Amino acid sequence: MLKPKKKIAKKELKQDTLVTTYQKTSGFYSQNKKYINYALTALVIAAIAAVIFINNRRTNNEKATSELGKVIAILDANPTDPTSVATAINGRPEQGIVGLKSIVNSYGGTEAGNLAKYYLGNAYYISGAYREALESYDDFSGSDPLLVSGSRAGEASALEALGRYAEAADAFESAVRANPEGVSAPEYLNSAARCFGLAGNPGEAVRLLNKLKEEYPASASARDADRAITRFTI
Repeated sequence: MLKPKKKIAKKELKQDTLVTTYQKTSGFYSQNKKYINYALTALVIAAIAAVIFINNRRTNNEKATSELGKVIAILDANPTDPTSVATAINGRPEQGIVGLKSIVNSYGGTEAGNLAKYYLGNAYYISGAYREALESYDDFSGSDPLLVSGSRAGEASALEALGRYAEAADAFESAVRANPEGVSAPEYLNSAARCFGLAGNPGEAVRLLNKLKEEYPASASARDADRAITRFTI
């Protein structure tokens, strides 16, 4: 006589499933442990490298900030003095002053190093090195509206000094768009109109002068807009 089949309890079935899964996992690890260990090692190395990179970046930014502070102090004291501007650009190693060029080359990837690009553009412009100023302004990247607008205006001024008037006009307009509420926005708009006039495009000049009157009526630049419009429409 056949004996009735023994019912398998849920608990036993669960345990059996766990044992089977464990055995499969153990077997997979045994067969592939070399590759798994390599992968884990790679992850650990990547994590350590990321920590080192972040710490180095923080340290470099602190160094760049310290060196940039010395240069800004020199420029603030004598912003148009040729000797001061040359020192700001090239530094003065015997006095422990690192120039803007060195700060950009060594720490350009940091926040302070990026700001040094902006000041380097200003220093180049003051010294009459307009092409170098353009390169520095172009390398600068930021999110602060005041700095972005100032950088675009610096680029525009360098382009105007090089006789590239149409490009200068576009750059001045870009400076206004970057910070339309800024105190320099009316001046930049007026400069854009002037450059369009110099580029032989009086129609665009008049358009911007009318925009200047409408959007910044209380500005000093707007007071002379009608006179300029008359000059362009004669």
